[in-house]
Amino acid sequence: MRKLLNTLYITTPEAYLSKDGLNVVVSVQQQEVFRIPIINIEGIVTFGYMGVSPGLMKLCTENNVSLTFLSPNGRFISRIQGQTRGNVLLRKKQYQLSDDKRWSLHVAQLMIAGKIQNYRNILRRFIRDYGNDSKVESAVNALDYLKRDSLLTSDSLSLMGIEGMAANKYFEVFPSLLTQQQESFPFSGRNRRPPKDAINAMLSLAYTLITNDITAALETIGLDPYVGFLHTLRPGRASLALDMTEELRAYLGDRFVISLINRRQITPKDFLFQGELGVVLTDNGRRTFLTAWQNRKKETIIHPYLNEKIPIGLIPHAQAMLLVRHIREEIDDYPVFLIK
Repeated sequence: MRKLLNTLYITTPEAYLSKDGLNVVVSVQQQEVFRIPIINIEGIVTFGYMGVSPGLMKLCTENNVSLTFLSPNGRFISRIQGQTRGNVLLRKKQYQLSDDKRWSLHVAQLMIAGKIQNYRNILRRFIRDYGNDSKVESAVNALDYLKRDSLLTSDSLSLMGIEGMAANKYFEVFPSLLTQQQESFPFSGRNRRPPKDAINAMLSLAYTLITNDITAALETIGLDPYVGFLHTLRPGRASLALDMTEELRAYLGDRFVISLINRRQITPKDFLFQGELGVVLTDNGRRTFLTAWQNRKKETIIHPYLNEKIPIGLIPHAQAMLLVRHIREEIDDYPVFLIK
């Protein structure tokens, strides 16, 4: 299994990144504040607009370190990746299968059904830990039917409709999962661009980080992250990464956000409420979020299909590897990631 390296998160908007030999150097107002050897990291994510030196871009591409730019509010701007690697025959097979509507729909159904099942399992776990809740139980039953429907659809448009209904059912009862600070974190459904409450601000950031990790995993394993099976192809859109994000949102994103609130690691003082411009994490709130995110990635689980202990941060790489095995017909189907 691939070794889990660190992702370097630059949260200071005024930070400028450069290189010194084989080191990444972070400077603020022309004063060095941090440095790290390039061999110790697998990716850099920077929140800001000050920029990166051409020398560091070259160093990153030579060492297969991805460089992702997000706005201070956490919105994706761009991503720099080095030379395309991997087996050209694998990518050719991927492109052929993306044009096969029946094959693409089947894989997309598995991913969406997996997403709905993970929604259901999160709610079932809440009932197990805190007792029966009629609204949550009703949502569990609805999700069970929607999961079955997702596997019986005949086209991707209907599948996306079912996914939307499942998300609505799940997020209707999402506030019930907060056992602490419920009044301090009001939530009336999923919204974005801009997020209108603190929970949506954290969910959007978590989903962005998940998609970035999956994109890096797909590049590493040799697949093209821009050619997917569910999300439509669009220039600059990592469609396959977005496809695979679906099955991992609940476990990697939603449970993480719920945990931050219930453990009081994040509180309302960690957010700025900007009226029509939405809600954003403060600099301190973003640091707290990302520190907890990095620590979470180092925790280990038993992968439900591989039956091996792996760091949570390697789940995207494990799923990318399993998708490759299915594309190569080494396994009969794609085993989506399902939580218990």
